[in-house]
Amino acid sequence: MFDRRRFLQTGVATASLPFLPRPAFGSTLEDEHTAWFREAKFGMFIHWGPYSLRSVEASWPIMQPGNWQISEAEYRALPQRFNPVHYDPDHFIDLARTAGQEYMVFTTKHHDGFCMFDSSYTDYKITNTPYKKDIVKQLSDACARRNMKLGFYYSPPDLHHPGFRDTTKLARDNWNGQPERPEWSSYLAYMQLQLTELLTRYGDVRVVWFDGLNHQEKYDGQRFLDLIHKLQPPTLINDRIGLTADYVTPEQFIPKSIPTKDVRMRGADSSIQGEFKGGVPSSADFQLWETCMTINETWAYNIHDTKFKSTQDLVRGLVEVTSRGGNFLLNIGPQPDGLIQPEFQERLQGIGEWMALNGESIYGTTFGPIQGEVAYRTTTKRNDIFVHVFDCPSGPLQIKGIKPKIQSAHMLATGQPITFQQADGEVRLTLPAQAPGKHVHVIRVITS
Repeated sequence: MFDRRRFLQTGVATASLPFLPRPAFGSTLEDEHTAWFREAKFGMFIHWGPYSLRSVEASWPIMQPGNWQISEAEYRALPQRFNPVHYDPDHFIDLARTAGQEYMVFTTKHHDGFCMFDSSYTDYKITNTPYKKDIVKQLSDACARRNMKLGFYYSPPDLHHPGFRDTTKLARDNWNGQPERPEWSSYLAYMQLQLTELLTRYGDVRVVWFDGLNHQEKYDGQRFLDLIHKLQPPTLINDRIGLTADYVTPEQFIPKSIPTKDVRMRGADSSIQGEFKGGVPSSADFQLWETCMTINETWAYNIHDTKFKSTQDLVRGLVEVTSRGGNFLLNIGPQPDGLIQPEFQERLQGIGEWMALNGESIYGTTFGPIQGEVAYRTTTKRNDIFVHVFDCPSGPLQIKGIKPKIQSAHMLATGQPITFQQADGEVRLTLPAQAPGKHVHVIRVITS
């Protein structure tokens, strides 16, 4: 049996999660296949590359130049100066563990085509910088050693490869790619070679996180799903290569209702196809999903971006996502030297302090029985309902919609019993005069 408390404290699992044969989508084994992801709930996204040297977003300064104040030539020359001498993968893992994050997703290649791994099929890579070492390999080895689940972001767009687009032109003119050119097949072959490298040289890859931009069907997604299924059957795949695959990925927003399988989210612009039904779906209709979000307003390191979300906003974001059955993938952008800026560390530390007391209401839960309330959110796990109170009422908290008989209730952080009355479909919970902790107060309601 997996000992979560020991794992969080020591980084050593008492038993590893077994890899399962790849189930067909929609099969009865699908829940087992995605069990670790459903259990984890909270992960770390890492956007990092030579672009951190100029405090600009990854790739977009050459795709949509705008006000980035850097030319394409200057952007492409950044690897010549990239030398993250303070990079320590254990520091990344320590920070994730501090926050209570259960998995990591690292940008192996963004749209600009620069590889943070030692690919045999391009010279535009980390081992041709002053740093010279394979950053992805170091991280994958550290994650294997410390039982941290690791996934790889891999961009199907590649502005550096002549098969993807005519590279004699500026990227701003054809950054969506040119599948009508005869060279396109050579680019898809290149993708296959690189994904094969990532899935055969870097240990267990729990997630392949595609980011396909517009018209994702041009990548022949089934070809790459089949490749991943063949090389590492347990690997989960997101929805940004023209197919839904295992889960959908709203970006920088949290759906207002629980996603169901008739709703699809397009990865490029994070728009939603279809309408949310509202209410609580059946487990068969539920669509596995993950919101990715930044701590400030930039995916990469940006010394000028000081619009940091507060720790309370981030904790509440995590609760919002979990209350609708989703995962929360929170991004950091390391500095050019490989260190994590203090503002990110402070917020992750703050989330971790809350999770240390209330993590049981997040890990391994699913969407709660009550949706659409302003003052509180709910999650469930077996016979437990966790009520996450955002704004403490002046009197008892009144809740409608808990049908099973309540056996007991207590504050999750302290174990302090909560007085309750249950009658006529309504529950009244009397909170302590001084609720413990901060950000979100959690009541554990145990039902029969």
